[in-house]
Amino acid sequence: MSELYHALGDQGQLQPDPRSSSRLPYPQGGGIPPGQPPVGSGYDSHGPGQVPQDHNPRAGYQSAPVYGYARQQQPFSQPPAGYPAETPQHGPMGGLTTQMGGLGFKDVNAAASVRGTRKKHRHAHHDLDLISAALPSHNTAPYGGQGFPGAQTQPSPTQPYPGAAPLAPYANNAGTSSYRPTVNEPFNPALPSPGVPTSIRAFGQGQGNAAHPYIDPDQIPSLPRTRDILAEYYFDHVYPTLENHPPPPAAVQFVARDQGNSSPKFARLTMNNIPSTAESLASTGVPLGLLLQPLAKVHEDEPPIPVLDFGEAGPPRCRRCRAYINPFMIFRSGGNRFVCNMCTFPNEVPNEYFSPVNPQGVRVDRDQRPELCRGTVEFMVPKEYWAKNPVGLRILFVIDVGQEAVNRAFLEGVCEGILGALYGGDEANEDEPGKQDDNGGNDEQGRRNAKKRSLPASAKVGIMTFDKQPGMETPHMMVMPDIEDPFVPLSDGLFADPYESREVITSLLTQLPTLFSEIKHPEPALLPTLNAALSALSATGGKIVCSLSALPTWGPGRLFLRDDGKIHAGENERKLFTTEHPAWKKTAEKMVQSGIGVDFFLAAPSGGYLDIATVGHVSATTGGEVFYFPNFQSPRDVVKLSKELKHTVTRETGYQALMKVRCSNGLQVDAYHGNFVQHTFGAELELGIVDADKAFGITFSYDGKLDPRLDAHFQSALLYTTAAGERRVRCCNLVANVSEGGRGSMKFVDQDAIISLVAKEAASRVTERSLKEVRANMTEKTIDMFAGYRKNYSVPHPAAQLVLPEGLKEFGLYMLGLLKTRAFKGGHEPTDRRSHDIRMIKSMGATELSVYLYPRVIAIHNMSEKDGFTGENGHLRIPRSLLASFSSIEEGGAYLVDNGQICVLWIHSLVSQNLLVDLFGGDYTELKSLDPHLSSLPVLQTQLNAQVRNILQYLATLRGSKGLTIQLARQGLDGAEHEFARLLVEDRNNEAQSYVDWLVHVHRHIQLEERRQLRDLGHYFVGWLGRDASALLVRVKAKMRKQ
Repeated sequence: MSELYHALGDQGQLQPDPRSSSRLPYPQGGGIPPGQPPVGSGYDSHGPGQVPQDHNPRAGYQSAPVYGYARQQQPFSQPPAGYPAETPQHGPMGGLTTQMGGLGFKDVNAAASVRGTRKKHRHAHHDLDLISAALPSHNTAPYGGQGFPGAQTQPSPTQPYPGAAPLAPYANNAGTSSYRPTVNEPFNPALPSPGVPTSIRAFGQGQGNAAHPYIDPDQIPSLPRTRDILAEYYFDHVYPTLENHPPPPAAVQFVARDQGNSSPKFARLTMNNIPSTAESLASTGVPLGLLLQPLAKVHEDEPPIPVLDFGEAGPPRCRRCRAYINPFMIFRSGGNRFVCNMCTFPNEVPNEYFSPVNPQGVRVDRDQRPELCRGTVEFMVPKEYWAKNPVGLRILFVIDVGQEAVNRAFLEGVCEGILGALYGGDEANEDEPGKQDDNGGNDEQGRRNAKKRSLPASAKVGIMTFDKQPGMETPHMMVMPDIEDPFVPLSDGLFADPYESREVITSLLTQLPTLFSEIKHPEPALLPTLNAALSALSATGGKIVCSLSALPTWGPGRLFLRDDGKIHAGENERKLFTTEHPAWKKTAEKMVQSGIGVDFFLAAPSGGYLDIATVGHVSATTGGEVFYFPNFQSPRDVVKLSKELKHTVTRETGYQALMKVRCSNGLQVDAYHGNFVQHTFGAELELGIVDADKAFGITFSYDGKLDPRLDAHFQSALLYTTAAGERRVRCCNLVANVSEGGRGSMKFVDQDAIISLVAKEAASRVTERSLKEVRANMTEKTIDMFAGYRKNYSVPHPAAQLVLPEGLKEFGLYMLGLLKTRAFKGGHEPTDRRSHDIRMIKSMGATELSVYLYPRVIAIHNMSEKDGFTGENGHLRIPRSLLASFSSIEEGGAYLVDNGQICVLWIHSLVSQNLLVDLFGGDYTELKSLDPHLSSLPVLQTQLNAQVRNILQYLATLRGSKGLTIQLARQGLDGAEHEFARLLVEDRNNEAQSYVDWLVHVHRHIQLEERRQLRDLGHYFVGWLGRDASALLVRVKAKMRKQ
């Protein structure tokens, strides 16, 4: 019989979260309602059997709402290894006073704060069967109703009571989706309504006693609180795209209703109300730009993107600017003409597209035309849009079989990952009956086709291995020894249907690790292998998935150790972030011209140098991606490798792509940011491949004045070939209001779009300027935005207050997180890690970047019994996120910290052994007994284990391209604890300030900017008055002479 051991918290006075007024102390006392099992609030640091006599099972516990906050205790005073030690603080300013010590700031109420008494350790014993009797049925679907893969459901209430048979394993929920939100009243976070954050405009230094200034913790913006509140709202509401609602935060899942304006998942404007002049825009300090993620994944409850076929004529387009037909074009002359919303040019409507209009000038078939009522659509295009005959996606797996790959089991992991990507999920369908033939018998081919395919039917795959020389892997191995002038040994038969040739491919990938276990060449020849792969795909285009485990030092294009660890600043450091090798650049350009992209999986040998700046240049130029394992260890990283290989193969991918962005008269495209090729300014972007995780930043400038009576329009057009072999154009349309000044614009800014554009622009400048200059430029942008808002658009405030725009109240925190990333942080950082993160930021979407800059922190030791399971509305109940600060850490706690790239499970050294048993199994009663290479949780019949696995499955749905596995960080035992400390971005780390210090730093510079402006204004008026006084004196003297 399984048991849960919960520990209750302190029955005395509990301190609320110092930065959130809504995190209230817990009620005192209270008994157990009749018929309810006693439930504790967390795991204690003592073992079983130590229940005090005065134990009250309900003390310190409060039933949590659907998004209930995790309970807060006094901050633990001992930081993790590698984290600066601080003096424990208590009271309302707990955790803030130490951060302000260096600036001379202190808590004015410090004298009144009383040190809390030591917690009385309590725990209770609970039977899982008893708990299950009071919990919802396992038939309730998890978040979204559909249930994410592998999600565990809550124990069934029909489970027998103690003495019956043991519980059955938690079953996967395959129920249908019950999440069908409806549009309610318009939602505006600025309006006072329950659960919606209020406007936070001031961040003050003391007003009563100037000698003892203080920072009010209640006025510090809390990003986790904002995310949780809006996530709860969008569980039950859809986002209407054309009702002037602020876009939901990028880190929040939502369902959008396309009303003619593209969903924020595909396109985000930095401001949805645009100033009419460049001067008004400059006064805001906000860049005018667009964040575009054209192939972003849609929610399961959103309708698919409509695909429209206009035959050989192609979709209707403007004859002047070549914009595609969209919902904002106006039909006139009885429907015979349409006026382009981009350039206002009148066009004749093709005869086959004609439709009459109603008295209001609207086509009568508008509702039956998706291109006239949907903001995001796809058009099938005729042959004039083809560069070559489109075919199904060709994927060529290029596998490193060198010595390092064999010794570190990287080769074995890659082969397992490819098999999982191609055939994962088929096992459940092995017994499905095939199609019956004409004689009533089962067709073996039909049985195979009945299985779930991870690739379209027309897609094909090929396999190539390389060490010192590349070889083509078919049913018979063929070696190509000429690395100076590589060629393809086979013109036909290299690519095969992965399902028709399943037995051959499975046999080959299974034998490769053994085949090359004795043939070990330490120096791989990568560039000749890529040239051979280019020859194989040049006729059709396609995708290369390449693994590499050592610096390619053999053959043409061989690389050398450029980073000796002694270059940390200046122009020489900038050279390490790019490549100057002409052969690598030439190969990358040829791949783009042929419509080929490359995804790399790099495993550094013991954290060694791989020259990612050069190798990754090929993937960045062609639109691919680099998956980097800085210290690959098997079996810890094999699960993550397999998940990422499967994702890169199965995600929506297009190839042979061109992209163009158009905008209204009065605006023009100023620059593009991302991973692509653009030969001349104004030309289309060329991409070998483009996938669902890739985003691009576009900035605009004024070439005239916008008319406030008209709207501003934007349209992106992505021409690409789908994985199924269809040539399409995906169009995303956006509209924004135009206002005379910038006051209205500041009310409709998109914080996530702004931070994404700033990050991509900064990543693009790393190769041109020093990192110190790039960091200074980002800080200056932050100061300009806040100073511009304070000067031009806010009501008067005391000089000692920092005024934050409602739409940008967490912008400073995001900028601090950006400064602390490996791409931009100060101090020493390996060149490979910097180069990888720089290119990753350039291609990140808004959702992935938001979590990357500010991780999610979830406490798992004090969850309520309903967290981690589905609630009455069918949504998974997730505990409230905590501040990414050590002030949120409790003694004896366990925490999940996820930044979208890694997920750290940090466990305190005084954690309860009951938590370890419930989470990892009965064999683990102390931290030292846990496997440091653990990457996933075992499947146990305990409530805590099911809760945490459900939460992990939920977090996996919110990530980008990186697979979710846990990295164990035990306090004082594992090196991953340094990574845990680095993720606490609100604290002083990563060669940067704490959040409080950062805001004070920004505030001081804003004050200096105001003083400078006042001084300049004073000099102007003094000069003006001086000239006027001189002229008056001359006139007076002249009049006196006449008299």
